[in-house]
This record gives sequence, structure tokens and C-alpha cells, in this order.
Amino acid sequence: MRPLIYSALAASSLLLAACETAPRAPLTSEPTYEQALNNSFNTANYNAVAELIKRYPASSSASATNTSANNAPFVVATLVNIDQLEQSSTLGRLISEQVASRMTQMGYSVLELKIRNGVYMKRNEGEFLLTREIKEVASTHNAQAVVVGTYAESATLVHVNLKIVNPATSVILAAYDYALPLDKQIASLIRKR
Repeated sequence: MRPLIYSALAASSLLLAACETAPRAPLTSEPTYEQALNNSFNTANYNAVAELIKRYPASSSASATNTSANNAPFVVATLVNIDQLEQSSTLGRLISEQVASRMTQMGYSVLELKIRNGVYMKRNEGEFLLTREIKEVASTHNAQAVVVGTYAESATLVHVNLKIVNPATSVILAAYDYALPLDKQIASLIRKR
């Protein structure tokens, strides 16, 4: 009977040892509200808007509240994929929303295109301002400038370009480039579902 007990104990020891060395499933933690509040993605886009506005010639003539001197609104178009200018993604739409939000927070007038008629709205893409439409949209809405942009995905980064364009002449008045890390969050915003 002792050999049977010893065998059972040996088998139990082996089984316990195997459990200890088995790889454990990684614990995934959901972000907290504090982490969401301090999200680096939002901060990067807000900082980019601040840098873009610094480079805008009219910003030097703005009043103390940062309201544009001529009070005409800006139009913000959806950022597009640099390799396919008629395509965007959740990333492009989200950055354009944050650009418009930040400009509004800074005291600039920004036209909300989603409630206007006459702008090319491609399903699941966003508000596109094609070259032939920029003058018409800006004239119709009396816009002082149009904010356009592109993004390009590389192996580890997403490169973003923002420009403020004179709608009457198509001349670039200000530009700013920055990069976002191509982490899981950003990748999920680029990939089509």
C-alpha cells in the first residue's frame, strides 16, 4: 500500500509542478477614467493645433481672447490617407474632430460641416474638401481658411500633417507635422472594421 501512496504523491507533485511552469494568460486591465482623462493621443492633437495656430499669420493679429480678427469661421476637413486621398479612417475623422474642438476652445469660430448641405460627405469617411470644392464651400460659408490634413502609416509611427489653406488661392498659410506612435490604440483607429 505504501508504494501506491508514494506513486500518488509523486504524481501529485509532478502535476503541481507542471501547473507552476505553465504560461499564464496575460492580465489585461481596462483603462481607468484617470488614464482616459490624461490620454496622450488627445494631448498630442491639441498641442499640434496650438503649434499650427502659432504659425498662422492671422493669429498674430488676434485679440487677447484668441478670437480671429475678422471673425470669419474656419472649416476643418477630415484628415485623409496620404496614399489614397479619397479615403480616411476613424483616426482621420477623430483627429479632425479634435482639431475643431481645440480651435473652438481657443476662441476661434469653426463651422460644423455635419449639419450643413453642399459638402461632399462620403459614407463612413467624413467631410472631404476636394480642390474643386474648397473655393465654393469657403465662399458659401464665408470661411477665412480651411484646415486640411493627411496621415501616413509607417512601421512604428503615424505621421500627421495639418495645414491651414487660403480657400481663395489654395496657398498654404500655416503647416505643422507631428507623429503618433503606432500602438494598439492608433492601429485600431486606422483599421477598417
